[in-house]
Amino acid sequence: MSLQLFRVHVRVPILLLAAIEAALFYFVPYLAASVQQVPNHDLPHAGIGWTAALFAGFCLFSQFSVGLYTTRQRSSFAGLAIRITVAMAFAVGLAALTFYLVPALQFDRRTLALTGLFALGFSLATRLLFERTVDQDMFKSRVLIYGAGRMAASVLGLRRRSDQRGFRIVGFVATSADVRVPADRVVSMPVDLLDWAVEHDVDELVVAMDDRRVGFPLHEFLECRLAGIGVLELPTFLERETGRVHLDILNPSWIIFADGFGASQLQRMLERTFDLVASASLLLLGSPLMLLAALAIKIEDGWQAPVVYRQRRVGQFNKIFDVVKFRSMQVDAEAGRGAQWAVRDDPRVTRCGAILRKTRIDELPQLWNVLRGDMSFVGPRPERPEFVDTLEQRIPYYRERHTVKPGITGWAQLCYPYGSSEKDALEKLQYDLFYVKNRSLLFDLAILLQTVEVVLWGKGAR
Repeated sequence: MSLQLFRVHVRVPILLLAAIEAALFYFVPYLAASVQQVPNHDLPHAGIGWTAALFAGFCLFSQFSVGLYTTRQRSSFAGLAIRITVAMAFAVGLAALTFYLVPALQFDRRTLALTGLFALGFSLATRLLFERTVDQDMFKSRVLIYGAGRMAASVLGLRRRSDQRGFRIVGFVATSADVRVPADRVVSMPVDLLDWAVEHDVDELVVAMDDRRVGFPLHEFLECRLAGIGVLELPTFLERETGRVHLDILNPSWIIFADGFGASQLQRMLERTFDLVASASLLLLGSPLMLLAALAIKIEDGWQAPVVYRQRRVGQFNKIFDVVKFRSMQVDAEAGRGAQWAVRDDPRVTRCGAILRKTRIDELPQLWNVLRGDMSFVGPRPERPEFVDTLEQRIPYYRERHTVKPGITGWAQLCYPYGSSEKDALEKLQYDLFYVKNRSLLFDLAILLQTVEVVLWGKGAR
């Protein structure tokens, strides 16, 4: 079961976990002050409440940044403990900096350190207890699939555990002789669909008929909808549960009539303002790191070797622009061979380039592209014209990803590893279309925060 907040689907269990941890993070500064027996005159002048609220906010921000509030999180408990430790260290660092800049909120160092330790311990204990005691099924929607053919069988084809966390299938209703799901999952055609759904506590009815021209039960669906049972199409259901648009069951009418696939003038203005402020700030703050990267490239390849390279990419509305990146491959990487996909352990990558790619430092010059307006911070990955020409001919709806600006990071980059083939391009397109449909400033901010996890753990780099 999930809730939609500003076009971002949030799982109820994750929301509950975040709420519990937020309350604990707010409580720990009080506990640390009590254990330390801090006198009243040593407490923050603005009141401990503001300090506790700020610390809780820093903890939630840090844990979200390292991927602790996403359905994609599948680490072992040891991996979870490492992530929580990193998050708490970052939160304490943010708190220390804030309290230094705003003395009225300041804790002494021992109390702040103890607060961080308490927060770490409570977070580890909470997640361990939550995993063992909370019945995840109580948060799952009970779903009846109306259909048992090719389209309905695609629900059973979901392999990722995270794709199946939000629902539980009550059964499949066979609407034709073409049955593609196991017989034990098929239920008899109900005489009264509403009564059957109420009797079996169905929360949602998913329409997955291969052919709606025959036997479409309009009256029964209307009764269910008016009785409070959700009725939705299979593409919408799978989009919500998997975070991607499934091309194998998609039809153009769904794109035309579905919510999303557009942005207001205000949203575009806010996005552009954010891009300008953030890219200018990061260029300023990251300039020392960029100078070190340039120096490292020169030391390895010689003082005559170029530091950056420009490469033609396809932007919004198929406009061609030159992307700027730190050079991570040999100078003649494509000499005589033309455009090629990057592959794992690519022999063309230099020693310095391997580090730049792993840490994503090679992407920093793209901030200039953001300032120019060629790119945005968040969006589909910009591809080369040589690849786009081929992919648009072979993959349906590929052109639609170019209705928005390409980005330095994006939803597809978070959800799918580095693409190096036509098959990968097809898989990533499904996530790109999900982003194009559901884009919002809040969704962009969520993607940027989760990108921190990708950088820290070096996911998907080649």
